Amino acid sequence: MTQPQVSTTIASFRAALAEAVAAHVRDGRNAPVVGLVPTMGALHSGHAALIDAARQHSDIVVASIFVNPLQFDDDADYLHYPRTREKDIALLGDHGVDLVFAPEIEEMYPGYPEAPLVRLSAGELGRRWEGAARPGHFDGVLTVVVKLFHIMAPPAPAVFEAWFGAKDAEQVAIISRMVADLDLEVGIRTVPIVRDENGLALSSRNQRLQEEDYAAALALPFALSALAEDAAAGRPLGLADQVAELSSADGVELDYLVVLDPASLREIEPGGQLQNHDGVLRGEALALIAARVGPVRLIDNVLLVPGGSAGESSTPRPE
Repeated sequence: MTQPQVSTTIASFRAALAEAVAAHVRDGRNAPVVGLVPTMGALHSGHAALIDAARQHSDIVVASIFVNPLQFDDDADYLHYPRTREKDIALLGDHGVDLVFAPEIEEMYPGYPEAPLVRLSAGELGRRWEGAARPGHFDGVLTVVVKLFHIMAPPAPAVFEAWFGAKDAEQVAIISRMVADLDLEVGIRTVPIVRDENGLALSSRNQRLQEEDYAAALALPFALSALAEDAAAGRPLGLADQVAELSSADGVELDYLVVLDPASLREIEPGGQLQNHDGVLRGEALALIAARVGPVRLIDNVLLVPGGSAGESSTPRPE
């Protein structure tokens, strides 16, 4: 595969994208589809699945590589986040990405760290679960995502879509809500979680797991799988049992394991809208988990489907 065209400035990326769109229009595509895959680099097979999906459904595929400091509540986590730019660009090229936007921090946030002075707020949605554990995290996510949407949006007559991994289920729900609330002209598409052969969700942070950490981390997908099997079999959800097991598991510091409404991210209580009083699920729900294992914080999720096959990660929609 050929190397993608890499731009480090907003102006050069916009010029390259405008030319790519114009070339497709000249070739007779009246409304070429531009698919964006935003990343922070340290790419793995999960990102490759996103890119492949975007490639399948798009005429032009663009990607960003930018480690966004605004979404880190821990300076050490930001500093230690893997940065493998040359390897990342090679992977993007191998999977058919046409254009890459890889700015330095001063290009994205002139005057950082004082800038940006104006930032988005994720509101109530951003204060739940991962947002509660990492205050300001989703504000930082929305600020960089809306900025990328504006920078990387193609000129007319192109159609714009952005691709996200369903492992970050809260993020997908909150970005979808932002797009709806702010009337942004971008379609949000998701790809199911990519897991390794043992069931662990792929993450850039997995590179920092030692062998014993990795073994401990397998308790997370095991717990989610058990809940999915309960739902599929029509049994009461063994949520309390799974929380107890994870809380006592060696090497795992459980933050939360909860069952939520996929769109509102509100916890489902026994006897609530989606459950009978006996704890049997009546409608689809999202099981969400977060835990610290070794030096990293891991998140995962699974869609609980009552009376059917065990679900994969959800694709939340705005209410």
